[in-house]
Amino acid sequence: MAKRDYYEVLGVEKNASADDIKRAYRRLAIKYHPDKNPGDKEAEAKFKECAEAYEVLSDSEKRARYDQYGHEGLRGAGVHDFSRMNVEDIFGALNLEDIFGDFFGGMGGRSRRGGAARGPRRGYDLETVVELTLDDVAKGVEKSIEFTRQDICEECLGSGAAKGSSPVKCPTCNGSGQVVRAGLGGFFQMASTCPECKGAGKVIKNPCKKCKGTGRISKKRLVTVKIPAGVHEGQSVRISGEGEPGFEGGPRGDLYCYVRLKEHPFLQRDGINLVATVPIGFTQAALGGTIEVPSLDGMRELKIPPGTQYGDVFRIKGQGLPDIRTKRNGDELVQVMVEIPKKLNSQQEELLRKFAETEDKNVLPKTKGFFEKLKEYFNNK
Repeated sequence: MAKRDYYEVLGVEKNASADDIKRAYRRLAIKYHPDKNPGDKEAEAKFKECAEAYEVLSDSEKRARYDQYGHEGLRGAGVHDFSRMNVEDIFGALNLEDIFGDFFGGMGGRSRRGGAARGPRRGYDLETVVELTLDDVAKGVEKSIEFTRQDICEECLGSGAAKGSSPVKCPTCNGSGQVVRAGLGGFFQMASTCPECKGAGKVIKNPCKKCKGTGRISKKRLVTVKIPAGVHEGQSVRISGEGEPGFEGGPRGDLYCYVRLKEHPFLQRDGINLVATVPIGFTQAALGGTIEVPSLDGMRELKIPPGTQYGDVFRIKGQGLPDIRTKRNGDELVQVMVEIPKKLNSQQEELLRKFAETEDKNVLPKTKGFFEKLKEYFNNK
């Protein structure tokens, strides 16, 4: 399914400021947050769609690429695969503390789920697009894919602290990642993510200059992916361990390469079958003959019988695409379109007039049923 325009998703104009985009996203994220819509899959899907739009439009470089080239321009730009993330991971990937603060009782509702996430955690998945031709689909192919991902900073080895220093225990939460406050009247307590360390339990006093204290930097990466024969538009191929690095020693995420099919000039895909539309002359249709039709293997000959009608479909066995599971090949379906000449020379016109004189005797009886039904229809109106 085609992705919606990101500006439409957030409900903002294309000239919207960064603050307008931030406010629009905050409003929609609160509206569709799963905690406010328990069990509502549609709201969850919209929540993730809004997150994807915000990731692109809040980043000046990604936004510029999107404005110029659309979704196609984001190929390899390191956009996260939000469809596979839970709420906490989405908030973590976008680093949204500055626009949500303690809303939801701590970022993403984590305080209600047992506190801020600690210990080893898997890295985030990424998604990119690989464009294939019908020939690629027919045979399978290996593609080189370049994309951008966040990697561990070599300068600070991911700590975020400058050389010779280390993160220290957060003085606000004493390293717990949470702060506890008395509720109404002091009868109960409320725990929320620590605003100082954002739940990490540690703070960086002297940040690394290369990564500005994040512990990660953007890097380009080139990988080779093997695409199986018979793959469909929108399907994805997973490359294990090519996503972003994990947290606290956790494993890397994965890279998902989504397939997009390049339009073929003569052939269209219909499942495992291919469809070609071929024009023929009306004399070829009447007399029959052999015509040439396009296929993935080049031009092929196809015999058509006398009396071929406009829109008739002929089947060439085994000239379609392979089924991704059974490997069985589909067929090529050739639909003929009879072309009527717009201009006739005098000889052609004379021959056709002579032929027309014979139609009452030789042609109309074949279509008598149609005219009888037509006459009956109008007589009964």
